[in-house]
Amino acid sequence: MSGAGASGTNSAGASAGGPGSASEPLIVGIDCGSQSAKVTVFRGDGEVVAQGRAALRPYVAGGAGEWMHPDDDVWDAVARASRTAMGELPVDAAIAAVGLCGIRFCRAVLRRDGTLARPMMSWMDARVGRPHVAESAGEFFVTTCSGYLTHRLTGQAVDTAGNYLGAWPVDVARGSWLGADALAAFGVAREQLFGLVQPGESLGFVTAAASAATGLPAGVAVFATSNDKAVEALGAGLADTRAALVSLGTYVTGMVVGDAFAPDGDAFWVNAAAEPGRFLFESEGIRRGMWTVSWLRDLFGDADEESLTRLAADAPAGSGGLVAVLDWLAPDAHPEWRGAFIGFDGSQHRGELFRAVLEAIAFTMHRNVVAAALELGRPVDSVILSGGGAKNPLLVELFAALFGVAVRVPELTDSAGLGAAMCAAVGSGLHSDFAAAGRAMVRWGSVTPPDPTLASAYAPLGLRHARVTKTLRTLLSEG
Repeated sequence: MSGAGASGTNSAGASAGGPGSASEPLIVGIDCGSQSAKVTVFRGDGEVVAQGRAALRPYVAGGAGEWMHPDDDVWDAVARASRTAMGELPVDAAIAAVGLCGIRFCRAVLRRDGTLARPMMSWMDARVGRPHVAESAGEFFVTTCSGYLTHRLTGQAVDTAGNYLGAWPVDVARGSWLGADALAAFGVAREQLFGLVQPGESLGFVTAAASAATGLPAGVAVFATSNDKAVEALGAGLADTRAALVSLGTYVTGMVVGDAFAPDGDAFWVNAAAEPGRFLFESEGIRRGMWTVSWLRDLFGDADEESLTRLAADAPAGSGGLVAVLDWLAPDAHPEWRGAFIGFDGSQHRGELFRAVLEAIAFTMHRNVVAAALELGRPVDSVILSGGGAKNPLLVELFAALFGVAVRVPELTDSAGLGAAMCAAVGSGLHSDFAAAGRAMVRWGSVTPPDPTLASAYAPLGLRHARVTKTLRTLLSEG
């Protein structure tokens, strides 16, 4: 495989030739998620030509509220996934650029040489919501998952501004560090923080050591993206300010995009989009959304998700009176909340149980997205679903019925890798801008219109779910 520098491509799209042939530039999207690392190779038209995936190991518990990625697991998984993807390409494949996307809300503490001084804190770790506190001698840099991966790939102390969320002393509107007082309150000096760049800007070039570990050609340009949900939104085709995206992953959330910064509201919070100058307004979410689907499937043991979905589709709307509340992982502000199934009367079977969980995901996110859209003062004319849950046809039907608008699902539901590649395609010049990259690379799969009968049935059921959720939370908070 050959590599090109930052200017090693031109604005022409993928040329003729078989997938991965040397006559066309290829773009690599690295998407390191909370459960696995995925490395996907794309043509300029968005076609996947190679892919590697490596599972991350389970989190390791430390002290109270501490959850960490063991050893150097995040980098090791990225390297394994990359070697698999590179192994699927011919030796003369022309890798033009790499886009890098890492897990958001993680925190990595490094030595001066860029190696991990202690295990990376996961997004579930209580410490990521607090100022930095040094725990041992030799700790120096404090950065994100994407910052650490950037240093491993390029040797540079630079990172995307869009992945500094939560407690970090960052001016979200400008994508820059705040002043000395804010840095001191966070517990760091400026020299301990990486430089910040925007999506599509350079992170450096793949080093010889990184090439040996990943199989990526040395010297290939690596480009910044944003946080993983923002990159997923870009790859899923969220560009219209009147559309909403629901990301159906381990963490389920809703997003709308805007062209101007706005401060956090009651029903949404703001973070940087994966296109410079744009922002995502993100609703409240479900901390163990699609995890609940997998948990219930595994609990049954003898059924897969497809067969359970068929049983759920045969169950009535409202799941025979069964209501699921998805507070399985309580937020920090309400540690007393718990998940629940309410309404058993002995008549329900596994189909109703499974449908109740799917309904709860749709009910909860419909409420959350509508609340955010109302506060922002904008209608939702269409809905996009991405993530693993978007492959479930019943869940798609439920969202269409509740929103009352057509639901679109991109061909590539695992969209963060494509979003990362789009940032690299723009940065390297393969596409002239983000709009052009979206037109060329985002491919739509299905469009599901709302079923009027189902929509009528779900209007009162959504209200019931909201009342049950509120009542249960109140009881637990008082108890």
